[in-house]
Amino acid sequence: MEVFGFRRLIAYQKAKEVVKRTYKLLRKFPAEERYAMCDQLRRASVSITSNIAEGVNRYSVKDKSHFIEIAYGSLMEVSSQFEIAEELGYIAVEDRLSIDQLIEELARILSGLQKNYKLSTDSTDSKL
Repeated sequence: MEVFGFRRLIAYQKAKEVVKRTYKLLRKFPAEERYAMCDQLRRASVSITSNIAEGVNRYSVKDKSHFIEIAYGSLMEVSSQFEIAEELGYIAVEDRLSIDQLIEELARILSGLQKNYKLSTDSTDSKL
């Protein structure tokens, strides 16, 4: 197993794009949100990459799947918070639509990865 193999995954690369785009958009937020919504968005976006990296390097398919689920949950958290940020006027509609497009793409990739792990688990279970 390659230790840094996660870096080659499209899911990981797209997740890094979400992190970078999040940090860029957070510059538009008002100062009073710096320690509230901004902090939560930073943590949630970084959680996506962290859980992908941790998950793919786990040995059991069950663990791999669990960490991808967590990454997906963090991705949905980012989406939700950007929707609220738009409604509060912190970011423009175009900014939210742009990040949503990236989030949707990553969501599909993570779902595919999850499905692949599920198929792997099902085929292992059928051999028992």
